Amino acid sequence: MNTDKEIVERSRSGPAIFGELYDRHAPDIYRYAARRAGDFAAEDVMAETFLIAFERRAVFEGPSEAVRPWLFGIATNLLRRHHRAEARMLRALARNEGRRHSVDGLEEVDAKVDADVDRSRIGAALHALAPIDREAILLYAWADLTYDGIATATGVPIGTVRSRINRARRKLRADLGFALFDEMDSDHGRTAPAPRHA
Repeated sequence: MNTDKEIVERSRSGPAIFGELYDRHAPDIYRYAARRAGDFAAEDVMAETFLIAFERRAVFEGPSEAVRPWLFGIATNLLRRHHRAEARMLRALARNEGRRHSVDGLEEVDAKVDADVDRSRIGAALHALAPIDREAILLYAWADLTYDGIATATGVPIGTVRSRINRARRKLRADLGFALFDEMDSDHGRTAPAPRHA
């Protein structure tokens, strides 16, 4: 099996092989973009991410493990353009908090309402973060990137990533409480999880 870097390098003389990189990472890019900007923007962000990566494949440098963060970095830059849509989505989630309805005897309705309230609280808390802190914590929690990967994706030193995530964690803990935050703070199966107290 080709590594990501081998695919990029071989695609310079055989463009069709770049499709392997798309098959390998497009679903993750789509899911991340959908969470950040909604389904309506995710398809465009995913497609444009791979178009840009394809056009820039001749200048990619770095180890194989840097390819995935490189793709997320491109997607993150594209998502910055969609920031207004993200802000609208988070505001809409926050507004839903006041729409709780009580229906006696219907447990599934209560569960859905509880889930809606949790989403509302999370949306409001994420919206309240500084954009750079929100970007770092979402790349960690939703894109499953390590601190090194986030540094590569956003083009900042790893110390800056640690500071941003630490600041976001403190604010989310204060706004959401430990129960909701602990669910967000899992390692998502990463082989090199970020330190919990970085």
